[in-house]
Parts: sequence; structure tokens; C-alpha cells
Amino acid sequence: MTVSRREWLRTVLQGIGIGAAVGPGFPSIATAQGTEAGQGTGPLTVRVTRPFDAETPVREFASWLTPNERFFTRSHFGPPSAETVQPDVWRLTVKGLVKEELTLSLKDLQQLEAVTLTAVLQCSGNGRAHHRPKVPGVQWERGAVGNAQWTGVRLHDVLQRAGVKSQGVHVQFQGADRPALATVPLFTRSIPLAKAFHPDTLLAYEMNGRPLPLLHGAPLRVITPGWMAESCMKWLTEITVRTDETPGYYMQQAYRIPETAVRLSSGLPGSAMVPVEQMPVKSLIAAPAEGDTVRIGPVTIQGVAWAGEAPVVKVEVSCDNGKTWEQARLLGESQPYAWRQWQYLWKARQVGPTAILCRATDAQGAQQPEKSPWNPGGFLWNGWDRLSVTVAA
Repeated sequence: MTVSRREWLRTVLQGIGIGAAVGPGFPSIATAQGTEAGQGTGPLTVRVTRPFDAETPVREFASWLTPNERFFTRSHFGPPSAETVQPDVWRLTVKGLVKEELTLSLKDLQQLEAVTLTAVLQCSGNGRAHHRPKVPGVQWERGAVGNAQWTGVRLHDVLQRAGVKSQGVHVQFQGADRPALATVPLFTRSIPLAKAFHPDTLLAYEMNGRPLPLLHGAPLRVITPGWMAESCMKWLTEITVRTDETPGYYMQQAYRIPETAVRLSSGLPGSAMVPVEQMPVKSLIAAPAEGDTVRIGPVTIQGVAWAGEAPVVKVEVSCDNGKTWEQARLLGESQPYAWRQWQYLWKARQVGPTAILCRATDAQGAQQPEKSPWNPGGFLWNGWDRLSVTVAA
């Protein structure tokens, strides 16, 4: 069946809440989702309006999969023109240290074996607002993360078709998005060849069983399960095999952390900076919410927990500000890269304000710390999640 351009645009825009208003005069993303930073409008909480950066309210994490329209969105320049990424125009080029340069359409890619997996996608700056001292950047709180089902083809299969030369060590990605000013560097990133060749690294064209929405990278984005989202390039148009890491700002200056923890009071220079890659173990409380009033008696506390390339094996909850901890019940089956829902039944006995905390542990023994080590980018926050509720008689 032939799909018209108008029908295709309607499909990719549905995931951002704009609905069927396609064509001249359709509402802008900011109008559809909210216009004020920090404002909760509908399914997302807007942090920046241009480009549109918005996080998911944590209450939405009561579901295992995060719906497309409730999934956080992050970009440096905003999406490219929808016309430039429609399937009959869009092409993917594979070049660099390959034996045969490729130019592939979406139909070409869909001839390869399709793979579906569920994986957490998380912005590297998720939780930046909790770092002290405060650092510049989008002040994400808890919801720049989501769990989705991704369908696409293995990056390995595409690279194998092109034939990677022996000198190839890194794989660079470039998307169709562009800065407003020519003096601003392009958002270009690379990953090591070993991660690119991993059988679970995908070029995804579907999200939760639907065509990838425009805000989430349509028609094709990279998914690097277990790694932070800066490597999950949206609106992918170019893959280049290289001998070295990508040069330029977004690889050599941005998205890097100290190799060893920064000691702010030491007066010593920081250690070598390395790229942000794997997600640390982390958990969040989805319910109750901050400031809720609960009644004496049984109270269900629930949330989600995830780790990078290792599964979560334990979640603990404290209802006395961290003095004692009790193990929560993990729900469902463990799946690589997906988050795990958890639940704990708290018997509230004492009237008054109470702090609820949670922490997770992964299969390698890494435990969520009370506070994350500070770093100048405000990346990888995974301190204990905490909220306050009031117990009433």
C-alpha cells in the first residue's frame, strides 16, 4: 500500500501529541506541549521550549512500557524538517573505512532481519538538578528516562554488508538535525566498534510497535542498550567507520566525565575525562508522589529500577530516612536492558511527615549510592531516590 506524505506525517507526529493537524498552520511543538520551562502540560513537563526538551512525570512509570506520547524528549537543535525525513526522500549512507560504501532506503533496511528488544533510554543529564554544587545545562529532575520496545535491524548486519576494514575502530553517527547558526558544531558522536558490533545494538524504525515518531528520531535512530542516550543518534543519515573517536565538541568536550571521582575540596586538578557510556544502577519511586498524604495502615510503594548491561537483582525501601531498609518485591520477568518494576507494602504507623527512600543493586554487586559523585557536566546522577509524604490518622 502506498502511503501519502500527509498520511506519513500524521503517523510520525501522533507520538508527540500534535494529532492530525498536518500541513500549513499545524501547531508548533511548544504550543502543543506547553510553552513555559518547568511547566507540566499534559503528559510531559517542559524544561526547555526551543529545542523542545521535556521529561516524563514519574507517576507515569507505573506502567512497564512508557507510551510514545509520554516518553521524554531531548535534542540539541530540535527535529529536522519532516519533509527531509519522509521515507521516499530519506537515505542512510555508510562510508569511511568500509569495503563498499552503501546508500540505503528505509525499504532496503527493512529487507534485513528485524529485531525487537525492550530497553531503557535515559538522558545522561537525568537528575542533573540534584547535583551540588549546581552545574549548567538542562535542569532535569527524575523523568528524562523511559522504557520502550524498539524494533529495527542490527547495526552489525549493516556494517557487515558494507564490510569494515581492519583499520576501523570507531563508528561515527550523524543525524539530519542542524543548528540554527553555521558557527555551532554539528551533533556528531561515535561509539567503539565492539559496541557497534554487539548483536543488541540496533538501528530502530519502530517504537512500541509504531513507526518512530518525529521527536524520537524518525525514520531511524540508533539504540545502544545499556548505554546513555547521547549515543542513540536520532534522525540518522550517516554512518562513518573511523580509526579514532569522532573529533569535535560533542565527543571531545561534551558528554565526558572524570575517570576518577572529583574531590571538590582537595584543590587538585581533575583526572582525565572519558566519554559517558554505560548507565549506572538506579531506581525511582513512582507512587506515592512527593507531598502526598497517606493514611495509617498498609501503603503500597511502587517504582522502577534499571542498570546498564547488568540486570537489577534487588530493590530496597526505607521509610525512616535511611536508618533501616526492607527488600521490595520485583515484578515480572527480568529482561536484558529493560527496567524492572517493584513494589513494597509499607505498614504506616506513625502520624506525621515521613521520608521514603529506595535503592537498587545489580547483578555485578553495584549498589545505588546515597549521592552521586559530582562532575562538571552533571551527568549520571543515581543517588537514592527520596520523597516526603505525610501520614494522617
